Amino acid sequence: MDNGSFRVTGDVELIDMEGNKFETKETFSLCRCGLSQNMPFCDAAHKGKFQSVVRAPKNE
Repeated sequence: MDNGSFRVTGDVELIDMEGNKFETKETFSLCRCGLSQNMPFCDAAHKGKFQSVVRAPKNE
């Protein structure tokens, strides 16, 4: 999302570098700004403080 989180949808596992799994829902958002108090998930702390429109390429 422009100037916001990275939205993830579908049946995915989120695992940290130590192999620990995060509990997720069918749709969740990951922090891209580093300001979230609920890392790695977005808590909207970026609002008004983060400028980035870099997007992941679409799979076609």
